[in-house]
Amino acid sequence: MLLRPRPSLLQALAPLPLSRRACVPARRTLSASTAAAAGTTSSGDAAPAPALPRKNARKATPPPGGIVKTALFLPPGVEQDAEVAPEMVIPGSNIVVGPYAGDARVKEAEFVKSSARARDCPKDDRPEFAVLGRSNVGKSSLINALTRRKEAALTSKKPGKTQTINHFLINKSWYLVDLPGYGFAAASQSARMDWSSFTKGYFLNRDTLVGVLLLIDASIPPQKIDLDCANWLGRNNIGLTFVFTKCDKVKKGKGGRPDENIKTFQETISGLYPEPPPWIMTSSVTGLGRDGLLLHMSQLRNYWDNEPV
Repeated sequence: MLLRPRPSLLQALAPLPLSRRACVPARRTLSASTAAAAGTTSSGDAAPAPALPRKNARKATPPPGGIVKTALFLPPGVEQDAEVAPEMVIPGSNIVVGPYAGDARVKEAEFVKSSARARDCPKDDRPEFAVLGRSNVGKSSLINALTRRKEAALTSKKPGKTQTINHFLINKSWYLVDLPGYGFAAASQSARMDWSSFTKGYFLNRDTLVGVLLLIDASIPPQKIDLDCANWLGRNNIGLTFVFTKCDKVKKGKGGRPDENIKTFQETISGLYPEPPPWIMTSSVTGLGRDGLLLHMSQLRNYWDNEPV
């Protein structure tokens, strides 16, 4: 039987529509009693759990990297008035490690199928994460980096190469889903129009969707189309995590350094969400953020698996 969406998980992840403005709350903290160890590491393929905080831990410092002093994202299982030590925050993010964090290793990745329609996607009860972003944002490169398979997802110099919903089975227990990029695409006008309808159909009808990894290109200034996409996801109560890609690149004449672009993006959205959305910095070239993102996904996935329907 298909899993039904967990209201409490959706509430934790889904932002309000951009038209409903609210201030981001003050930074929160996590107590030692709620912390739990993640999986063991092996050859750098697992995301290690941060150390437990000291008993006299005070309010956490901003996430490593010093981008913006945003509020921390508290995952399911973490009390709003809990306390946290800095080491409980995943490096390069605002994400706190909670009690549902577990083994984050990717032991095997298998391509299952490509679907031209949402109703053709795999019909089982495995939870899944959808990877979404503007064309040429680095979706395929991120998937290849997460799975450590050079060609798990097809990479191409032609933006918009992905034209179907592609399911990859991870550890025979959950799916990573590569969706067509939005924006410009190397396809006909009719194909670009069809993209909107069948991709939105996937989001609105996929009961096993845990959340969306919304990729944002950190090497260029914030794009309106990314904010519009986040707005649509929020209005439809679909949980998301902002994944900043290409954090190792500096493009001359195209709008500054990645940290400056990320700061601008965060300042743009800081007043639009009643709760802080999770975000993390990544680079498929250097491996930045890979283990942290997998650890974040593990705690959302484990919560999904264990929360009563």
